This record gives sequence, C-alpha cells and structure tokens, in this order.
Amino acid sequence: MTGNRAKWHVHPQPPDRLLVGSGDLPPFLVQCLYNRGLTEPGQMRRFLACEWQDIDPFQIRDMTEAVGRIRRAIRDGELIAIYGDFDADGVTGTALLSECLSALGANVIPYIPHRVDEGYGLNQGAIQRLARRGVTLLVTVDCGSRALAEIQRARELGTDVIITDHHALPVQLPPAVAVLNTRREDCSYPGKGLAGVGIAFKLAQALMLVGRQLPVRAQGSPLDGDELLDLVALGTIADLAPLRNENRYLVKKGLTRLSQAARPGLAALMEQARVRSGDLAASTVAYVLGPRLNAAGRMDHAMLSYHLLLSSSPDQARELATLLEEKNLARREVTRSTLEAALLQVGDQEDHFLLFAEGTDYHEGVLGLAAQRLSEEFYRPAAVARTGDADTVGSARSIDEFDITAALDRCSSLLLRHGGHSRAAGFTVTNENVPRLREALSEIAAEQLAGADLRPTLDIDAEIPLGDLTPEHFHLCRQLEPMGAGNPEPMLLSREVLVRDKRLVGENHLKLTLTDGRFVWDGIAFGRGDQLSEIGELIDVVYTPHVRNFREEDQLQLIIEDFRPSARAGSI
Repeated sequence: MTGNRAKWHVHPQPPDRLLVGSGDLPPFLVQCLYNRGLTEPGQMRRFLACEWQDIDPFQIRDMTEAVGRIRRAIRDGELIAIYGDFDADGVTGTALLSECLSALGANVIPYIPHRVDEGYGLNQGAIQRLARRGVTLLVTVDCGSRALAEIQRARELGTDVIITDHHALPVQLPPAVAVLNTRREDCSYPGKGLAGVGIAFKLAQALMLVGRQLPVRAQGSPLDGDELLDLVALGTIADLAPLRNENRYLVKKGLTRLSQAARPGLAALMEQARVRSGDLAASTVAYVLGPRLNAAGRMDHAMLSYHLLLSSSPDQARELATLLEEKNLARREVTRSTLEAALLQVGDQEDHFLLFAEGTDYHEGVLGLAAQRLSEEFYRPAAVARTGDADTVGSARSIDEFDITAALDRCSSLLLRHGGHSRAAGFTVTNENVPRLREALSEIAAEQLAGADLRPTLDIDAEIPLGDLTPEHFHLCRQLEPMGAGNPEPMLLSREVLVRDKRLVGENHLKLTLTDGRFVWDGIAFGRGDQLSEIGELIDVVYTPHVRNFREEDQLQLIIEDFRPSARAGSI
C-alpha cells in the first residue's frame, strides 16, 4: 500500500486509428493493451490468445556446448550434480533439470545449499564435497554467473561446470564449459526476461529436441516438454519475472498444467493451502503457493520443497505439504518480528536516500522480505543484514530509480561476494567493512537520487465514472491473464465517489461501501486501517476490479489501491 504519497499517472487514450482498427475488441480492453506497449491490433490479438512461436533454444549462446557436454556425461555414465538456488525459482529449476536428465538416462543428483550455513550460490566447500562423491559435471540453476573463484576450483578438482542463470554478469565471465545467461551481451536470444527456471527449461528443451532425434542411451525415456511447464510457471511467477512475450506463453501453458495437479506434491500443496484445482490464476501462485515453496529455504532447507515437487507418493507429499505449511506460518511470524526491529532502526533514517538496518538476532531467511517491506514503506532502496561472528550477510531491495546491484558493483572492493538484479540483491561483507559499505551505498544513493521525486507511481489504465463501471469490465480484465510482474492487473480511477459506509475488518484493513448515487460497490483497502479517519464523504479512488470466488460463486469487488479527498469534498 502506497498511501497518499503515491503519484497518480493516468495513461493517455490510444490513438483513434487503433480504436477503429481493433475491430470487435472492446475499447476498454484496447486501452489496457495499449498501456502495456501493444500498438497494433495483431499484437493485441496474439497477446490475448497467448500465441507465441517457440524460440529455438540453440539461439542461447553456449547452448551447443552445454548440450554436447551433458550428452557426453550421460553416455559415459558420469555423475552429474544439479546445483540450484534455495528460492522457488532455483528449486523449481533444479527439480526440472533433475527430472529431465533422469528421463534421458543420466546419473544425476540434486544439490541446494543451506541458506544460513552455506549462503547463496556456489561455495567451495560444496564443490569439494561433490567432487569427492565423484561428480564430474555440475550444472547450476539460478546461480553461478559471478562464481569465478568457485568454478576455477571446480576445474582444479576435475569437475566441469555449466551455468544456467539469469542474474547480472560480471565483466569477466567465469571459466565454465558454458554460460547460459541471456543477459550476455554476445547472446542474441530475444527472450531476455526468462527466470532461472526458464533458462533451465530451455536447456531441457534443447536436450529433449536432440534426444528425440538421437537418443544417448536406450533406457532413456524423454519427457514431453509440456510436462515440465507447471514447474516453469511456479518459478517464473514466484521470482517476479515479467509476464510478457515468452514468459507469458510458458506461464499460461504452465498454469493449465498446474491446474490439473498432476504432481502429487503440488496436489497436496494446493490441498493444504485450500486452493481449488481448476482455473488457477498467476496471483494464486504469487501469494499462496510461491511463499510456501520459499518458506522451506527461509526457515529450514529448500530440499523440502524439492522433494515435494518430485514426490511420487501421495502420502509422502501430504506430509511434506503439512511441513511446508508449518514453515510458512513460522516465516510469517519471524518476518513480522524482524521487520519491527528493522523499522525501529531506520526510524531516524527516514530522510536518507538509502535505509540500512543490521542486527545480530535477525533471521537470515527473511532479510529480503524485511528489506522489501522497508523499501515499499519509505520508497527508498533498503538493506537488512544479519551480523555474524566475522561476516555480515545482507539482502537489499530497491526502487525503479536505483539499480542496487550496480551500486554494489561499485562497492565490490569492500565485499566478499554479491549479486542480483537491479531491484534485488544479496551481499556478504566482513563485519569491519559494514560501516564503510553503509557509507558508500548511502553516498551512491544520494548522488543518484538527489532531486528525484521519491514517491511510488500508480500507473492507472483509465479514468472512469463509478456509475459506468459494469461487470463486463471485470471480465475483460480477466482476459489479460496471466497477470503479474510486467503485466499488472488493470488499475482504474473514479472521482467524486460517495462513501456510504467505512469500517475496519481483520487486523488492519478497510472495508468501504462506495456509490455514485445509483450503483453500489464493495471495496477493500488492505493494510490501510490506520487511515480510517482520513476518509471523508467524497473521495477520488484508485482500484483494481477483482473477481473473488466465494463459496463457489463469483463476487465483484474493488481492491482499493489509493484514495484522496475529492476536489469537491469541501462543497458538500
């Protein structure tokens, strides 16, 4: 929730030629599609139909080398380790490649590091242990782009490394057999927004394509690529990858498969979370399933989620789903307490360009969640870190105006390791360098953000009188599914709305009854209970039209994003 601090940006109307040329597409839908960068009727129709021509996975740089090395390992019976990150993106990608390679006849084992004991990405201890087990080929998922020293150590131990990743790259690429990362400047692959699981899927797609034409081992039974798309949808949505272009196509197909709950683990997870199988929306993954998968890596070990995804036993799946539910409840409580402590620390930093909180008792598993909440609350880049005996581990989250990973790159001489995206990053620093890092990041933020209007922006798709809102608008919005990062739910603005009733519900939510004098709509403003007194009789309100299923019936509701006193409020 952005409160009254948000800037309201109402998109302009599309040109008349587009409205006329769009044929039978409703003008409201044309407006929403135009706001998402679609400027031709053909583009719009393909977007709505989720049409996409499969891109040849071999367009990704180094794909030929990666496929060749994996096929040689399968043929020679080498032990292959799939080394993934501990978040939902990494776990789903690890499960995907493990399933694919096993089906091709590979001798494969998974490895996901412990968040607290080992930290993010490749580490030399794990590499040495895997080498002692006989691993001669290591394939990363959602990590490895910056692990130059670790990959060099793997080579010294006789272990080849293939990187599949989507994080920012260093100037010097690591000495791997192949680096599959579409962020590479020398990679011409058009799908630049793939998540880590998406890159892993393209590798699997390439292996299956070649395997169908020329099997490596007779006992291999290649999968149909569609069997893996439920994992792609889970990881892509949970990692907030943009739901445009290839991601939109993969997620749409993946949600269809996910709705079938073909995997016992996902069926059990949905049952535990009280999610109905059927027509799943991306929001269900983002807010219900994704957090539960992530809870394992935050509160215990991500291998719990891995085993759930690949479980073939309904009984085992139910046990694991119950355990994940417990971990998720614990994660919520720990996040709350960590955030409260961090808020106390940054209370005197509200006028700073970057917020930095650190403590010895912070839970390492929720640092990123706490940093995200701080960044949203104050609309500043924020870092939350846990101080250990010798080193401090931190997570940072940022805003559109500030690339946090680029800022950490400028501080690399102070850091033991770091990496991430423009909006999210992790870092490790010696305790003695923490004050210098805080100062350096603050200086960079001040340099780049001075003079900027540091308020979040609400991108409003259209302004519409509340009396003109109809059930059709709600159902047209659903045609934009899957919605999420890069393709948000449509946001509307209605001015001079009468507030018939207002009250608190739940812990801190506002329930509003809104009307234009003729029609009445129910609205809910999550997390805005403390603003009850600010709501007068006449307001301008920004909201998303939402269809809520309650007791097997669809109910229309306004999810209120922001509100202000109407300009006419003082005259009534």
